[in-house]
Amino acid sequence: MKTLTSVLLGGVALMPVAAAAGELNLICSADVVICEKLVSEFEASHSDIDVNMVRLSSGEAYAKVRAEARNPQTDLWWGGTGDPHLQAAQDGLTAEYKSEMLGQLHDWAQGQAETSGYRTVGVYSGALGWGYNTEIFKQKGITPPNCWADLLDPALKGEIQIADPNSSGTAYTTLATLVQIMGEDEAFEFLKKMHANVSQYTKSGSAPVKAAARGETGLGIVFQHDAVAQAVEGFPVAVGSPCEGTGYEIGSMSLIEGGQNEAEAKAFYDWVLTAEVQGMMPEAGSFQIPSNASATPPKEAPDLSTIKLIDYDFAEYGSAERRKQLLARWDKEVGSLPLQ
Repeated sequence: MKTLTSVLLGGVALMPVAAAAGELNLICSADVVICEKLVSEFEASHSDIDVNMVRLSSGEAYAKVRAEARNPQTDLWWGGTGDPHLQAAQDGLTAEYKSEMLGQLHDWAQGQAETSGYRTVGVYSGALGWGYNTEIFKQKGITPPNCWADLLDPALKGEIQIADPNSSGTAYTTLATLVQIMGEDEAFEFLKKMHANVSQYTKSGSAPVKAAARGETGLGIVFQHDAVAQAVEGFPVAVGSPCEGTGYEIGSMSLIEGGQNEAEAKAFYDWVLTAEVQGMMPEAGSFQIPSNASATPPKEAPDLSTIKLIDYDFAEYGSAERRKQLLARWDKEVGSLPLQ
């Protein structure tokens, strides 16, 4: 938000000219409504900083930051699953920063910072699962799945959407979760079998449940809070949590190494970690668990204590080598298969 000042010459006020305003170039990897809410609230409280925001899925955000490594055009990357943030940290694409807010965060958020050498930090958390359209399931006589294994039911042929793990952190978390639950070879056999039921691999991680909400598909594999968001909006969506156990995300935030507006980026970084800011996220349809321990979780948010969570290995599956290996195998064995 630019401000205007008058220039005085010989006691006469001339035409107003734009005063220099700080800028912040932000990548946001959450739902666009959440991104816009953060930007508008930050600009309202920091009127001397203009935010240039682009919404990208976490895989796309990582690719952009990596492509710009020699001449960074981004100052701050907020949101999206932690794995690509950890890979960016390992690649030296993000900058070390110990915010004064660190001590106010949950242990899992501080642990994310420690794992990365303080090159990223946790901003929210949420468990993986699915959302399904109850009306479609009733009309077609499909039994709602309770377990990962149930997603192989032939009755679900053409009814499942999941994102592409190359572009989506949600889908990469799914891939890494299944590998940790089943073992790598068994997980890929499962994914190849489930492929027969998949109608589309989307670019965005939340797109599958939005399609399910609108009756375009029966079920979307997503983070459970994204399914809750659709139900809160009034769509006929029910949330599923796998009986075998499931992974979870630590949505993260990273300062970009060599960013042109470091002071403005740190101002946003510290601001968005406050309990007050995290407490307003449900107004934008965000139902994740906030990282500030003093922030009140949304009443609609899935209760993580009731979900069978695996001991997700963020260090291994956020590493560049492991991530590249799994994505290459997915491209070769799953992504190359024709859709039915």
